[in-house]
Amino acid sequence: MLGPGYAAAMPPTIERSLHPDFLSNGYLVYDQPGGTAVFVDSGAPLEPLLESVAEHDLTPTHLLLTHHHFDHVEHTAELVERFGVEVLAHPLEAERLEGEVRGIEPGEAVLETGGLRFGALHTPGHTAGMLAFTVDGDVFTGDTLFRGSVGGVKAPGATGFSDLRASVMDVLMSLPPETRLHPGHTDATTVAAEWDENPFVRLWRGLDPEGEGACTVWERSATLVLWAPDYDGGHKAWIRWNDTGDDDIVPGSQVERPGD
Repeated sequence: MLGPGYAAAMPPTIERSLHPDFLSNGYLVYDQPGGTAVFVDSGAPLEPLLESVAEHDLTPTHLLLTHHHFDHVEHTAELVERFGVEVLAHPLEAERLEGEVRGIEPGEAVLETGGLRFGALHTPGHTAGMLAFTVDGDVFTGDTLFRGSVGGVKAPGATGFSDLRASVMDVLMSLPPETRLHPGHTDATTVAAEWDENPFVRLWRGLDPEGEGACTVWERSATLVLWAPDYDGGHKAWIRWNDTGDDDIVPGSQVERPGD
């Protein structure tokens, strides 16, 4: 049996819109044609999702926000004005958002509307109040876990490396292998695929060796533990600061390596 939030009567339909520059996703989840719909994040162009609402005669009731960063909340006010949806987010994220946002605590049933039943998993690291929303066998991971990568821990509101690692390994990777993961940026994946193929997960599992190369980040010397592809075609780096021994995950664009 699947974890929190997986008691929907029938599998929902999930549609996605992708921002051409941010590569951030906005999702529409609905129970059936003529039924109820919920938006998850609002940073992508709305037009494809609005076309689906009209085509399938849907009634949107809520907008779930994984976290407060602009590339995931850009069109929130427009959805509220157009449909009167109620906006839900973790209380720590709600404090950082404009407009009326209802703070919700993680749990097995944070929202029941129409034939949809959503749960929420607290996955801090990239931000303090990051939520992964669950519905049936699907999980919206926000910026905690991407296909082949993970979220950084230096963005506004971040709580650090140890939180992100725990959110990925102890929360998301503990879900059934067949669980479908819908990240905040680019393509969907599964728990099984990330368990076997994600370079960060493999290193945390002890399957691959840590790197020992030298690098500089923001004029501080560090060790490059992992240099991995990121969702945007660039790289994401796991570094260890030489002066403190602390670990961080930063954009590859911020890393200077000898010979670059």
